[in-house]
Amino acid sequence: MLTTLKTSYTDTRAADLAWALGREPLPALAVLDLELGGSSLQLRLLGASHQVILEEEGGTCSETVACMPGSSTPLPLGVAKRLGEWEYEFAARVETLSRGQFAGRAQELLALVADHPNGLAGTFPGSPHAFTAMLAQWHEGQVRWRTWHAYPQEGCLVVTRSRVGVRMPAVA
Repeated sequence: MLTTLKTSYTDTRAADLAWALGREPLPALAVLDLELGGSSLQLRLLGASHQVILEEEGGTCSETVACMPGSSTPLPLGVAKRLGEWEYEFAARVETLSRGQFAGRAQELLALVADHPNGLAGTFPGSPHAFTAMLAQWHEGQVRWRTWHAYPQEGCLVVTRSRVGVRMPAVA
């Protein structure tokens, strides 16, 4: 699903993004509700940021990547945590692209996500390459999602990937 977000940029630079687990739902500009492998997943666009809320019998997992006033947790390169019976993994990287590369990558990603049944993308008024996009999937007992946060004024694309799966018992 592709939508035009009715807002201006709330994150001004890629370096302003922060990461948090367990936050309550924040006001969203666009939402996509999904059922994946018996789990309820909600993809939420928060301006140039995102929030994912996963609910299963075992509980709730909430991931937020946003410009959060007062947050002391910058966007990490990687995180692995145990959340009850779940294992959660997060990874992020920043791609720096030339103006031409950025335009091509933006078009490619928006095309990938726009028509995907598990995809949500929002573009910002005034810049066709300013967007946030999310894509979720169920794979081998895990819920996975990827996100892209575009900052055309910097030529930066922040790419994240996350997965949540049931913790497997150790083999003796």
